[in-house]
Amino acid sequence: MRPDIDHHDTDILILGTGGAGLFAALHAQQAAPEGTKITIAVKGLIGKCGCTRMVQGGYNVALGGGDTVERHFMDTINGGKWLPNQDMAWRLCEQAVIRIHELENEIGCFFDRNPDGTLHQKAFAGQTADRTVHKGDLTGIEIINRLMEQVLSRPVEKLQEHRAIGLIPTRDGSALAGVLMIDMRTGRFRFVRAKTVLMATGGGPTMYKYHTPSGDKTMDGLAMALRADLPLRDMEMVQFHPTGLLAGDHTRMTGTVLEEGLRGAGGHLLNGSGNRFMFDYDGKGERATRDVVSRGIYEEMRKSNTSENGGVYISMGHLGPDFVTEKFKGMVKRCADCGFDLAGGRVEVVPTAHYFMGGVVVDVDTRTALEGLYVAGEDAGGAHGSNRLGGNGVANSTVYGGAVRLMRHGLRKGRQADPSGREKAAPLGEGGGTVLLEDRARGEATFLVEVVVNRGVDGGKFLQTSHLPEALHRPFPPSEWQM
Repeated sequence: MRPDIDHHDTDILILGTGGAGLFAALHAQQAAPEGTKITIAVKGLIGKCGCTRMVQGGYNVALGGGDTVERHFMDTINGGKWLPNQDMAWRLCEQAVIRIHELENEIGCFFDRNPDGTLHQKAFAGQTADRTVHKGDLTGIEIINRLMEQVLSRPVEKLQEHRAIGLIPTRDGSALAGVLMIDMRTGRFRFVRAKTVLMATGGGPTMYKYHTPSGDKTMDGLAMALRADLPLRDMEMVQFHPTGLLAGDHTRMTGTVLEEGLRGAGGHLLNGSGNRFMFDYDGKGERATRDVVSRGIYEEMRKSNTSENGGVYISMGHLGPDFVTEKFKGMVKRCADCGFDLAGGRVEVVPTAHYFMGGVVVDVDTRTALEGLYVAGEDAGGAHGSNRLGGNGVANSTVYGGAVRLMRHGLRKGRQADPSGREKAAPLGEGGGTVLLEDRARGEATFLVEVVVNRGVDGGKFLQTSHLPEALHRPFPPSEWQM
């Protein structure tokens, strides 16, 4: 009954294949020394899972025409209620200019353009300029498809359908030794040793009744960070997108986003009485930031001034059905599939859990308190404060996913994997459920991989080294093992 653990060595391990993970893989492949082994691991399939693919609205970037990086920065700070890490927010706004050109000229993304050939930028709520670059209302699919094509064509090792379940530190706790995973196709454990790890597994507040993230988002990265005693910040800051589709309990489409651009283009929010109400809560009306609009809708819901299913309505008909259909083809079709006429009628919406502003504490180069671990994307906290601006999410992923120079520094400091020093499983105590793997391949220290396969000890979670005596003296019989 002793669980077998497969072993795997790599130089750079990237967890997640959203915008941050795929961008990191490309930058690492371009910048790392020749012969560097790069591995990407994902719980689903590359390019077919995660949240970046689901982005509708677009990518915030200041490209002139009256807009500036400084203006983008101040919108980000104001939108986050002055709680963002300002160094991170500045890096986001500054580097977005570089990343958007990279997406176009090197990755191959096609974004919508103006008649003069410049990138078209649409209005998004909470911003003082039209700065959201987009591909219709399916921007995320365009970005992920092009990134996926690039990564699949490169000599990058792919571990698909592998779920990361534990960050394994060195024995002295001074650095990260690797990541424990489950191969979901076989059910076997796999321990991947790496000199450097970038964690970009995404957030995903899917514990709420109405939520937007894909079903595979279960906050694995933040859970691993918490178990590893890494500091987290702003974890109370959950963003609710104000316009989640409310199509009834019979469909999984309920909770999915109707994008910010609808309100940016002039859409109206109406309560159950058919009246606009957002100007009762904010002078910007429907174009206030997401947190303000969500609270306004919630207040109407508390007053029972709601639609048939308990939300409110978004109305676009006054803009003209042809205009709405041309500009928001994807959403018009989605609503039609659920029995709603977005172009000419009213659609029921409700605030829906969308994004975690909180995450692991990192610096502007994505470094964490644990040597060898870097964190990017929604797993990292600090850039957005108490509220993320629409359009800043995918920009954040590509900007920080591309920060690999510190990963190169980690490679120079890291060990070379020694095939002759493979991990060896220590004998199990009779009936015990804890497996200790001692690795003597590291020159400076040995470390323990602690895998709890039973339930009961610390709730079945991964144990820190200080907990080992308790685990070893509280064995569980095979009948209590969870395999």
